Amino acid sequence: MGDYSVIADVSASLVKLLRENMTPDPIPQPEMIGLASPVDKGDFYLSLYLYNVRESGDNRQTHMIARGTTQIQYPPMVVDLSYLLTVHSPAELQSRALDEHRILGRAMQVLYDHSILRGSMTVGTLAEKDEEVRIVMEPHKGESILNMWNFADTPYRLSVSYTVGPVNIDSTRIKTTKRVTETDFRIEG
Repeated sequence: MGDYSVIADVSASLVKLLRENMTPDPIPQPEMIGLASPVDKGDFYLSLYLYNVRESGDNRQTHMIARGTTQIQYPPMVVDLSYLLTVHSPAELQSRALDEHRILGRAMQVLYDHSILRGSMTVGTLAEKDEEVRIVMEPHKGESILNMWNFADTPYRLSVSYTVGPVNIDSTRIKTTKRVTETDFRIEG
C-alpha cells in the first residue's frame, strides 16, 4: 500500500527500469529517457506519459485493516495506470524509422522481461512497503491508438501503451473501535 505519492513512485520506478536496461545501447545516456508528454519530449529519445488512471474493479478491496487494537483503517483505493511509451529518434531521416524500431523493440523487451516491478526495481513507497505491480502491454487496434494520440497539431509518433497495476493508494480514514475482550459461553441442558 502507498500514500498519495505512489503514482509518482510507479512512474519513477518505470523510468529507473528503462534507464538501467537501455543505456548505453540503444540510448546513449540515461537522461534521454524520462517522463513527458509526446508533445513536450525535450531531448528524450524515449518518453513515458501517464495518460489514464482508472479504478481497478477486479482488485478492489472491501475489508478493513486493523491498526492496533482500537483502530481500523478503510481499505485502499486500487487503480491501474495507463502509460504511452513514445520513441523520438534524433537520427537522420534515412535511418530514423529503423532507429525508432530498435529503441521501441528494446523498450518492449525490457518491460516484458521485467513484467513485475518489485524489490530493487522500485522506489519510494513501493520500495518501503515492498509492493509489486504488473506491467502489461495494452492491445490497441491501429485506429484507437491514433485516436488516443490527440495532441494538437503534432504528427503521430511510434508509440505503444502499457497498463501498470494494481496500485494501492491508502485511505486516510480511520475508525475507532472497541474489541471484544471477553466471551461468555453457557450450555443449558
